Amino acid sequence: MSQSTQTKGKLSSFFELLVQSIKGHEVDLTAISIKRAIILLAIPMMLEMAMESVFALVDLYFVGHLENSSNAIQTVGLTESVLTIIYSLAIGLSMAATAVVARRIGEKNPEAASKAGMQTIVIAVSINLIISILGVIYARDILLLMGATAVTADHGTAFVRIMMGGSIIIVLLFLINGIFRGAGNAAIAMRSLWIANIANIILCPVFINGFGPIPAFGLTGAAIATTIGRGLGVTYQIYNLFNGKNALKIQISHFIPDWEQIKAIIKIAAPAIFQFVIASCSWVFLAELVATTGGDTGSAGYQTALRLMMFFMLPAWGLSNAAATLVGQNLGAGHIDRAEKSVFQTLKYIIIFMAVVSVLFLTCGHLFAAFFTADEQVIGVASKALKILSIGFVIYGAAMVFSSAFNGAGDTWTPTKINVFAFWLFQIPFAYFLARFLEMGPTGVFIAIPTAEAGIAVAAYILFKKGKWKKTVV
Repeated sequence: MSQSTQTKGKLSSFFELLVQSIKGHEVDLTAISIKRAIILLAIPMMLEMAMESVFALVDLYFVGHLENSSNAIQTVGLTESVLTIIYSLAIGLSMAATAVVARRIGEKNPEAASKAGMQTIVIAVSINLIISILGVIYARDILLLMGATAVTADHGTAFVRIMMGGSIIIVLLFLINGIFRGAGNAAIAMRSLWIANIANIILCPVFINGFGPIPAFGLTGAAIATTIGRGLGVTYQIYNLFNGKNALKIQISHFIPDWEQIKAIIKIAAPAIFQFVIASCSWVFLAELVATTGGDTGSAGYQTALRLMMFFMLPAWGLSNAAATLVGQNLGAGHIDRAEKSVFQTLKYIIIFMAVVSVLFLTCGHLFAAFFTADEQVIGVASKALKILSIGFVIYGAAMVFSSAFNGAGDTWTPTKINVFAFWLFQIPFAYFLARFLEMGPTGVFIAIPTAEAGIAVAAYILFKKGKWKKTVV
């Protein structure tokens, strides 16, 4: 067989696999080749996370072209920083759901997987109801606490109220996607984000600038559009949960609280939530530190850089989530060595992806920032931040893969402990020291971020090789 024929055969095989991953055909991920399993999971997961990152960028683009765009950008950025606490709840619960559902699917027990997923939803709705109420009541105070000026707080109160009031939609979007990922059907999770984003892209200019009988809501319109878009995505998820066409067969009885199972899920979810709260609170502190040392311009530039960074980081996180599903399902099937090999194969792919992103930001960071705002000072801060942050992108990727592997195994305490030391005992004091005592301002904060991530990656690798995660009972 000629080399040309072999190449065509490989390309044909890859495109068949690509189509299969997007369509979402269910296969036994514990029986096919590891590379094939990773691709089937990673492609829809990366596209799903890319769509999630588009939410923030779409909002940023439209509000960045409003009058007084600096205040608008700061409001969006500070609100997103606060919402990361909501994301922590959503991600922590979705990690628990992925771990438990994947383990039950690996054990060939879809009935137990279905029930575990629904019990996680019961927990999420109960907790988020309280957070939503507090967010609506104290919206303006939240912005002031984050370092926003009184003018910015007044301008952005309605935006915060809508985003916090509708935060249950955010939680369900993440959580239900985590359930589908654990079951090995990442394509449904991907399509739910497509639906949500297409709706958001269409509705953002309509509600921000007005269209026909719909008045112009300005910044508030971005919150309305985003909430409606995500709501449509959740509606699609719920339809697929109940249509009976997937491995998960949901019944109404699965929503009746099973306190023993709820305790077991919380045992995994609590450290997972805390794990991301730790990171989120660190980001909130850093955002406040940039706002107080760099002013509105520094804050807007930093938030622009973060939105751009997350646009590429979330797809990488999607790729790392493939490791979580494969670890969970293979441990459930008793294939411990295969679980470990899946992690290192995923690591190779993420290193290549993040290296490409680093080059893009180092060479084109200024152009990316200019797309979202015409303010040269904001662009300058964002470009500088991107160059510094991108130095650690490959390290970020490695840290994500190992953390996902721990979480997929149900060992959520290990990455939580790593985060406590890396973020609270190192990153925050180091950033404060550079920004305040050495008077480096926002630049000091930018430097502290990749430095802390390097520590996370090294610690995670060492603990992963020790292998305690292989013995986790879920």
